[in-house]
Amino acid sequence: MAIMKNEIPILEFDTNPDSVLMPNHEELEIELPKKAVFAFLGDEIDRYAASHGAKIVSHFVSTTKDYPVYIVKEGNEEIALVQAPCGAGAAVQILDWLISYGSREIISAGSCGVLSPMEENVFLVPNKALRDEGTSYHYLPPSRFVEISKDARKAIEKALQNRNLSYTEVVTWSTDGFFRETKEKVEYRKSEGCSVVEMECSALAACAQMRGAVWGEILFTADTLSDTECYDERDWGKKSVSLALELCMESVLNL
Repeated sequence: MAIMKNEIPILEFDTNPDSVLMPNHEELEIELPKKAVFAFLGDEIDRYAASHGAKIVSHFVSTTKDYPVYIVKEGNEEIALVQAPCGAGAAVQILDWLISYGSREIISAGSCGVLSPMEENVFLVPNKALRDEGTSYHYLPPSRFVEISKDARKAIEKALQNRNLSYTEVVTWSTDGFFRETKEKVEYRKSEGCSVVEMECSALAACAQMRGAVWGEILFTADTLSDTECYDERDWGKKSVSLALELCMESVLNL
């Protein structure tokens, strides 16, 4: 095991999977279900938990907010349910923690911006993500893209097909710079095959891959950057939020 050194710090990678502070350093007396839904769906997580009799088994405590960790029962299967925070660093911190306490099959969902003309509230399945965020480089050696688990994609696509929902597999651009999606960079990313943009996919995929877990994501279209002269936030894909969470539940059961 060794550090792969580079003049650019973010391109340095330590092959040692152990760190000074491991995600389960608190040694909490919890064992989470194998299956988990970790979704960027805001208060919809709490509403779903309340309406399905979920119980809180723990909290992930961050400097800004405590995130309830719910257990919800779907048939005979228990599923962990947790709200995901915006941004790769914050999201991966919780995902790594969930994996460390037993979750090995995880499905996420969240909105994305479109780079090419696309209607709002369309469901998409990313098959790979361009790594334009910092967190993934601490989990995998440097590369331009990271692949998304085939097993997770198949599980998601089965759930979409069962509901007769059309979808497309896409390449997504994961970026930390919400306010740095410049006109030239949008065109550059499109030339590389990216059709949507969000902030966490590549990092979550890298974390899961490094930890030996299965992870995939359901995206739904929200704002549009397809016309770089006239940005349109539309309605942020709000009509898809409830359905996206139901699809997460169905998808994780398909794994």
